[in-house]
Amino acid sequence: MSVAGNMTDTNTPASNAVEGEPLLRVKDLKMHFPVTEGMFMRRTVGHVKAVDGVSFTVAQGETLGLVGESGCGKTTVGRCILRLEDPTAGSVIFDGNDIANKKMSEMVTLRQDVQVIFQDPFSSLNPRQKIGSIISEALKVHGIITDAAELKARISELLRICGLNPRFADRYPHEMSGGQRQRVGIARALSVNPRFIVCDEAVSALDVSIQAQVINLLEDLQKQFNFSYLFIAHDLSVVRHLCHRVAVMYLGKIVELADCDELFDNPQHPYTQALLSAVPVPDPAIEETRSHQILEGEVPSPMSPPPGCVFHPRCRQATEACKRDIPELQEFSPGHSLACPVVLGK
Repeated sequence: MSVAGNMTDTNTPASNAVEGEPLLRVKDLKMHFPVTEGMFMRRTVGHVKAVDGVSFTVAQGETLGLVGESGCGKTTVGRCILRLEDPTAGSVIFDGNDIANKKMSEMVTLRQDVQVIFQDPFSSLNPRQKIGSIISEALKVHGIITDAAELKARISELLRICGLNPRFADRYPHEMSGGQRQRVGIARALSVNPRFIVCDEAVSALDVSIQAQVINLLEDLQKQFNFSYLFIAHDLSVVRHLCHRVAVMYLGKIVELADCDELFDNPQHPYTQALLSAVPVPDPAIEETRSHQILEGEVPSPMSPPPGCVFHPRCRQATEACKRDIPELQEFSPGHSLACPVVLGK
């Protein structure tokens, strides 16, 4: 059974395949984790607002980068899309189906369309299973292939597509390098012919040289099969290479969203500017002339976020209105939105 025969094969670059109705639409997504205390009589004393009103879309064949500091809620957004967490509020509409409000029994068919590549390529693979068994598990669960010979051929093809020798099917995860294990994770995600893949820090645990190989593999696979990515990362250089659009998160909210080149060349939100100024430039002469925007203070607790704009305690441009009013994501220019009334002039 050919992978290319089962997935949408196209020679059109992914950047030309992002027009039309969005494949995924996330609207006002919230994920508030309850904080409880008491040994016998548990009671809720507060909530950690990991995600607090996030909205975005992802088109067919598009890669949306989701960036921000550790703890800003990036991974929680991905877990809500995958329904590994049940959202507190909001909607996650995939191809017309609201994933957020479906029963788990109704999610079986959608599991084929929405897959994930985890951050740690070792802990995400069962150490007691051989690679062939790991890749074939989803095929068996969904009843895609039942014939043993056909299953073996499919596993070999998936490994070959991901740059691995088909003989690796008889190895265990501990017998492979980190980069090879991550390719196995990619092959497992591809096995059920998905249309959307959540990449949760998919290259952050790898060496830099291996990162480049895996990124190029992800890019080539997207061009070949035209599926969409939500690429969660904190490495902005990786995001710039792979993503079509980028959403910047801070303390559970998206503060800026724009096309990749536009965001890197013309950042508008004070937080985005500070984030990009912290990225080192390889040329020492250029690095010496750059001005770095160092943020003062610490990131507030998501259990008790500040009133108004969540970034105002660390923002040099903050006004009294910023301390009082919660800004909404508004259009700054075509395709470029941000949540900052000071920059927007409102």
